[in-house]
Amino acid sequence: MRTRGIRGATTATANTREAICAATRELLRQIVDANGVYVEEIASVIFTVTDPLDAAYPAVAAREMGWDPVPLLCAREISVPGGLGFCIRVLVHVNTELQQSQIRHIYLHDAECLRPELAGVSRSEQRITQGDRQ
Repeated sequence: MRTRGIRGATTATANTREAICAATRELLRQIVDANGVYVEEIASVIFTVTDPLDAAYPAVAAREMGWDPVPLLCAREISVPGGLGFCIRVLVHVNTELQQSQIRHIYLHDAECLRPELAGVSRSEQRITQGDRQ
């Protein structure tokens, strides 16, 4: 078993606790479903948010999902001119038997523009795309 990183991003519809938590829950559910991850396999999670998101920590959503034993960290994303606003990014470190090429990264809503080659594609298509970049 190895520790692998799973990346993902989404956008919140508003700077409210409800919108931030709803977007984060959707993203985390899709990440664990796509990769067959169980909470006990998650080593740690790093969240970042862009301006103007400050109404809630994305980690609150993970805690509400039962991720209490998982170390979680939230941070502010670098403010790059022209960057995607209302964006929640995540890096989930998991202990898994999956090979790096089998990891499915998830990009939702307006965040699909961050990694269009990975957004909305199947796992087999991702393997081909990732293999081309190696």
